Amino acid sequence: MTSATSSRYALILAGGSGQRFWPISRDALPKQLLKLFGDKTLLEMTVERLEGLLPKENILVLTNKVQEAGVRALLPQLPAENIIAEPEKRDTAPAIALAVGWVVARDPSATMMVLPADHLIQNKDEFQRVMTTAMQAAEVGNALVTIGIKPTWPCPSYGYVERGRRAALPGIEDSGGVYEVVRFREKPNPDLAEHFISQGTFTWNAGMFIWTIPAIFSELSRHCPALADFISELRGSKDFMATVAQQFGKLPKLSIDYALMERASRVLNVEATFDWDDVGNWTSVGRYLKCDGDGNQHNCAFSQIGAANNLVFSQTGQHVALLGVQDLIVVSAGDALLVTSRAHAENIKKLADLLPAKLK
Repeated sequence: MTSATSSRYALILAGGSGQRFWPISRDALPKQLLKLFGDKTLLEMTVERLEGLLPKENILVLTNKVQEAGVRALLPQLPAENIIAEPEKRDTAPAIALAVGWVVARDPSATMMVLPADHLIQNKDEFQRVMTTAMQAAEVGNALVTIGIKPTWPCPSYGYVERGRRAALPGIEDSGGVYEVVRFREKPNPDLAEHFISQGTFTWNAGMFIWTIPAIFSELSRHCPALADFISELRGSKDFMATVAQQFGKLPKLSIDYALMERASRVLNVEATFDWDDVGNWTSVGRYLKCDGDGNQHNCAFSQIGAANNLVFSQTGQHVALLGVQDLIVVSAGDALLVTSRAHAENIKKLADLLPAKLK
């Protein structure tokens, strides 16, 4: 690793609930801890994408107490102190402030990226190229940087970022793909999303952020001083985790978009040229499964007569047979079975709320 990479850090956000992929997922086994795409989990794949980009000692994974054991079991290659469980859920801004404090204690002039643990990105080389450009933009531009996904359809469930002119960043080879951000837009209705796409200046907000520690601390001091004070406490603490335990629950519950990104003095957007899927529900998973001539997607031994456009996922390896049905999602987890229509994939989370405690 070069001196530049040794001063670069990554926070992987690996909390979240396990409801959207029930019955395979549970509270202690959310999407990022599942093997939905082969023999590795999304969390493992996220860590592997960083190999060669920065030292493993510079990777921090933030999870919660329910999922901590599972995260540690998956990532034995990381130092034990690099995996931290939040004392309680306080949204993304306090979580990121905790991580900034962790980095500040090691290198107050470092560059830091924030990455979700539950996105599917398969092109590692292109991912690293884009993230290198983003880190350089943060360092040269003294700005907070977002990664933007080029919209492929008018999705109403994503946040959008409106871009302005290209950023003037001398000395960066790939600066042609870096833009000034005009504003962040909340999740739009379908008509407004269609309008955004027609403009050609909007990207999806991928929830990936890059900044230098001085830049993020300066912006937090201006817009959310409670979080800046927390970071200062962590930097001066003789017992990092004790300070987290004492102070974290007192922090305001805010998303990083609302607390900071929408208010910062300068935000840049780098368009992602790598593949990306946030894998929002079972329908998303189906795109990566085997598919027969009738549109039936499956990961297991499968037979059918007169069945079309179904998704079958079995964690147990049992043979699944379908007869005369269409547009179903059938998921077997051994102790539970889900059968629903594709149209109701987004409502599985609501169903999970009604389940017996032993199945959550």
